[in-house]
Amino acid sequence: MEFASPFDDDRRLEARRIPIGDDHALMLVRDVTQLNRLLTMRQDFVANVSHELRTPLTVVVGYLETMSSEDLDMDTVRELLAKLESPTSRMRALVDDLLLLSRLEASPQPADDELDPIDMATVIRGCVAEAKVLSEGRHRFTVTCDRSVRLLGVENEIYSTTLNLLTNAVRYSPDGGAISVSWARTGAAATLSVTDEGIGIAPEHLQRITERFYRVDLAKSRVRGGTGLGLAIVKHVLKRHRSALQVRSELGRGSTFFCEFPAAQLQLTDKDQQEAS
Repeated sequence: MEFASPFDDDRRLEARRIPIGDDHALMLVRDVTQLNRLLTMRQDFVANVSHELRTPLTVVVGYLETMSSEDLDMDTVRELLAKLESPTSRMRALVDDLLLLSRLEASPQPADDELDPIDMATVIRGCVAEAKVLSEGRHRFTVTCDRSVRLLGVENEIYSTTLNLLTNAVRYSPDGGAISVSWARTGAAATLSVTDEGIGIAPEHLQRITERFYRVDLAKSRVRGGTGLGLAIVKHVLKRHRSALQVRSELGRGSTFFCEFPAAQLQLTDKDQQEAS
């Protein structure tokens, strides 16, 4: 039997009666609040994955059924094949992000000998180039990078984090909006930040934006694209690098996503210059 705790309505208890011999019984009561929460998370996760896959799969099935017609000419077949690229790419991106997130959640903190000094200027330059492709010239990008400090980390994970933050800024910024990315010393630490002039995030959403598949605006999520896993990936990458995602946001004015890395995660170089573009 499951019931609410008499001392705390938010906690759930489970009671079991276990017979012992003919005349005795053991009453076992345990707190199942966390177990129920995990079960709910699992159910939500399965439901979300199913929902995210159903739409592109429906599109693919529809096109394949059309292509099975014997009356189609080759030009129409080629046109339909081209239209299959978008839903299949979306499914592939979702599966790739799910596998990456699963690996990050199961991986321990990287050992010191697994960390490489990362030239953040190179990482940021590559991520901005990819973000510009997604933007298609609709946004203005500004980069500021302190090349005197490198980050000790796993480069492909830091690249993924930076790219996720930038692509989010592109998706949620209006045409003509400015997007800036910065890598700078902040005392003994260093901070990576991405600032946009987008729609902003209401305070009640800020604590949940790193949850898997959480969408601030469900109605427009399909239009903006993405898998809904980007910030969850960012959260776990930063945790593996002794950092955490922080957000400053104002509705209608934009957001700044930033993370601070401690001195132990940094390596100073002989270069003492700011790279800006």
